[in-house]
Amino acid sequence: QVQLVQSGGGLVQPGGSLRLSCAASGFDLDVYTIGWFRQAPGREREGIICFRNSADGTYHAESVKGRFASVRDSAKNTVNLQMNNLKPENSAVYFCAATTRQPVCNMEIYDLWGQGTQVTVSS
Repeated sequence: QVQLVQSGGGLVQPGGSLRLSCAASGFDLDVYTIGWFRQAPGREREGIICFRNSADGTYHAESVKGRFASVRDSAKNTVNLQMNNLKPENSAVYFCAATTRQPVCNMEIYDLWGQGTQVTVSS
């Protein structure tokens, strides 16, 4: 079965860190463009990191530059999102997504989505 399964997330204090994982089954995630998106209550889903390979570069939303990074773990057919120095405004449901198209953070081009995972940043 072709799917993306997310893990990680939860509750963290401001300034803390979390790592989300996005595991692919049924296909080789290495050849796909990966997108990380988030959606806070009452807000539209926004792309925060989108990339394919080093040649294409990586898009980072301004709000996460220097704090969030995404790395492939090819051996596990997984992509991880490391989030550092988290802020309350980072609270949202986070999604990973995959597409065969160019690495832009336009959610409309992503064909396959993870189930989403809640991240809550609160003291």
